[in-house]
Amino acid sequence: MAAENILEMHNIEKEYFGNRVLKGVSLTVKQGEIHALVGENGAGKSTLMNILFGMPVIYSTGGIKGEVVFDGSPTEIKSPRAALELGIGMVHQEFMLLPGFSITENIKLNREVTKHNTVSKLMGSSKLQTLDMAAMGKDAKKALDSLGMNVDEWLPIAGLPVGYMQFVEIAREIDKENIKLLVFDEPTAVLTESEADKLLAVMKKLAAHGIAILFITHRLDEVLAVADSITVLRDGEKVGFMTQQDATIEKIAEMMVGRKIEHMNQATKEAQQEEAVALSVRNMSVNMPGEVVKNISLDIKKGEIIGIGGLAGQGKIGIANGIMGLYPAQGELLKDGVVMKMNTPRDAIENKLAFVSEDRRGVGLLLDNSIETNIVMTAMQIQEKFLKPLLGIHVIKMADSAHIRKHALKLIQDLDIRCTGPTQLTRRLSGGNQQKVCIARALTLEPEILFVSEPTRGIDIGAKKLVLDLLVKLNRDLGMTIVVTSSELGELRSICDRIAIVYEGRLETILSPTAPDLDYGLAMAGKYQQHSREAV
Repeated sequence: MAAENILEMHNIEKEYFGNRVLKGVSLTVKQGEIHALVGENGAGKSTLMNILFGMPVIYSTGGIKGEVVFDGSPTEIKSPRAALELGIGMVHQEFMLLPGFSITENIKLNREVTKHNTVSKLMGSSKLQTLDMAAMGKDAKKALDSLGMNVDEWLPIAGLPVGYMQFVEIAREIDKENIKLLVFDEPTAVLTESEADKLLAVMKKLAAHGIAILFITHRLDEVLAVADSITVLRDGEKVGFMTQQDATIEKIAEMMVGRKIEHMNQATKEAQQEEAVALSVRNMSVNMPGEVVKNISLDIKKGEIIGIGGLAGQGKIGIANGIMGLYPAQGELLKDGVVMKMNTPRDAIENKLAFVSEDRRGVGLLLDNSIETNIVMTAMQIQEKFLKPLLGIHVIKMADSAHIRKHALKLIQDLDIRCTGPTQLTRRLSGGNQQKVCIARALTLEPEILFVSEPTRGIDIGAKKLVLDLLVKLNRDLGMTIVVTSSELGELRSICDRIAIVYEGRLETILSPTAPDLDYGLAMAGKYQQHSREAV
């Protein structure tokens, strides 16, 4: 007899290199239930699902504490294959499809149907069988039909609309014979509204056939539409559980973001509204893959720290990248009231803007070069600093090594970059010190406005505080205008004077760091404007 609870996770704890990302989380999912798992970025949702699906990163970093019970039996799921054999399927947020293969081939991959041929019969070996393309196509067609997809099962994946790819991912999972639990990780993020509605209907249909569904999403209206029960995670802890009957968007939103905020930037400017505008962003759109910005207008005031927040993929990262000319942008930028040229990083830097990228290792640093080279490189290229004439010939210039060394040593001391010296390779620094090198390079440009994107991503908790303290110090002591883009809402609320929340590429609202948790939760879910209108 099957257990009523298909999945029980008891007191799950997980550490990554001393950082506790899950702190005694428990979760129960019943057969045929749609169970929503919600929380901010970094709440622990993905780690919990990686544990459930036996992803290698979990056991290569020390494993877990706690117990997993599946279909009534305690189990250790140490690989995706083990998860599949138990009957657990996962529809990942990032597509796991082979573009050169057909829809059918992707659906049946690693579960191909074979048939005997003349050679296999003569040799008596199943390994020499050939693929039964007709049977595979029939299975794929059945899975696609169950999702309401009227598409040729032999079309190649390459060139399909993203919505179709998402349904192919789901078709692959439901084609598996023993599927008992399906995990949907942000399945509607790439879908149109009509496709999302169709998917939610499919989820209800699957649940009605006894398949349990774990539904991870940031869209709270979808949670209320389909979920039978809801678990809320925050900072690696389970902070709430409710049934559909008890749930409201307001309750879920407040649980997601509620926390004690210690405001580090106590010298918040009282007359902020009266201060001059440093940079005006007018009707700006940015075509950054995964972070598209749609017609945003925003005034950045002189001497403030302004935060840009929002959930993953909503467009917040695209704003600074568009302003700095790193991705194609349209609209208008006015620096001190004067129109700036767009789409050219050189012009942005010449207008006294500097940028610390969210991609520290891929874009922000020359990993195999020294600290001092990283600090001065952009200033040498764009502003022709740290150069001297070669043999007195001013047309030909070379690096001024003494000046570079003196400047690097000063910044290493000022920013407390922990290293063996200015010649150390940046690759050999810790994440927090690499981030400080990125900030040092930006400061070398002597900017009036500093854009810092995801300043604490991938660094430990102690280094996080040092980096945030540094941003506050630059603002207070130098009067520098700072724009911080971050997925860590608590960090933004601790250092910023104002916080702009972006949802689906648009500016949802601008809030005070001391605004109620409910306001932040609604804004992150794209419901703040609607809630404000209804409250009037």
